[in-house]
Amino acid sequence: MNVPLLDLGVQLQELRQEIIDAVITNVDSTRYILGPEVERLEENISNYCDTSYGVGVSSGTDALLSSLMALGVGQGDKVITSPYTFFATMGSILRLGAEPVFADIDPVTFNIDPAGVEEILADSALRKRIKAIVPVHLFGQCADMEPLLKLARLYDIAVLEDAAQAIGALYPDRTDSGAYWKRAGSMGDAGCFSFFPSKNLGCMGDGGMIVTNDSSLAEELRALMVHGGLTRYHHSIIGGNFRLDAIQAAILNVKLKQLPVWHKARRANAGRYRQLFQDTALPGSGHIKLPEAVYEEQSLSVGIDDYHVFNQFVIRAVKRDKLRDYLVSKGIGVAIYYPVPLHQQKCVAHLDSFDQHYPEAEKAAAETLALPIYPGLTPEMIEYVVDCIRGFYSAQA
Repeated sequence: MNVPLLDLGVQLQELRQEIIDAVITNVDSTRYILGPEVERLEENISNYCDTSYGVGVSSGTDALLSSLMALGVGQGDKVITSPYTFFATMGSILRLGAEPVFADIDPVTFNIDPAGVEEILADSALRKRIKAIVPVHLFGQCADMEPLLKLARLYDIAVLEDAAQAIGALYPDRTDSGAYWKRAGSMGDAGCFSFFPSKNLGCMGDGGMIVTNDSSLAEELRALMVHGGLTRYHHSIIGGNFRLDAIQAAILNVKLKQLPVWHKARRANAGRYRQLFQDTALPGSGHIKLPEAVYEEQSLSVGIDDYHVFNQFVIRAVKRDKLRDYLVSKGIGVAIYYPVPLHQQKCVAHLDSFDQHYPEAEKAAAETLALPIYPGLTPEMIEYVVDCIRGFYSAQA
């Protein structure tokens, strides 16, 4: 059986004609740069995230880059983030002449550990150079934002959410009266999304979005998007060409309506994996560890969905590389997110962090493996994946 890591053909089939109609309408309008489709998407995404403003941009990377620019990050500044995420998070910091300062990850969620951030900020000399905190909502589950936001308020530091993999994910903002659930991207000064085709909400090329509740920040982001000039040929700041293509916006406006359905399907697939692994007696113990949805119990008790949106379904596995090769030989698409932590990347060998040790990030890089989770995955496909994993470990016993 062939089980790809991702099959975009399933969602294309169900929306094909509607997408074609939307693209043709945009083509006939001749409004290819910005215009009503981009404006409609900005409003739709900001409403979905329960924020005041949305700014469409050319990619998730440019969402991070332009947001850091708008927050004043520059040469000599330092930015706290995770060592275990996609390169764009660190790359955007480095491109501005700033330097990443890493806090290790929580071993359960793979997200940044607030205790590590607190330890960094306890160093008063270092704290003076910290311009922002960039938590990443990895694999579709929100980082623990409450303690991070408290630290940011205490020390007057900006918070930029990298929500590229987590559009729609909910976080319980705890209060004395209970919990008020907030969407990824809506809690910090700004939140960044990617619409790369493999994301839960993906376009047919590159695209991104920034959401914020800060009107001044939104205005500066709009200026940065068009070379720093809201009025044509008048440039108050230095920006770039960060515009979102109107055709991509038209496609996303069609697909956004299906996002809750796709999220539900991903959670159902995760639940099916969980049940099958529980019912499957693997030889020995501790061969694999399933991802944990840490807000699930709390959310279901109040009837809330989207506690996790499973952009990836990432397990920890003994003999990970051998398991990967075995599954590929059986026609199963898998991926390693991420084989080399950011602090060990060759391009930052000159930084102090290159010599630091972040044990949880390094352990995750050596153990994790992403299994197929996309909507359209059939129960038979999931059963086949689990059976193959069982077969691999049985042969190893």
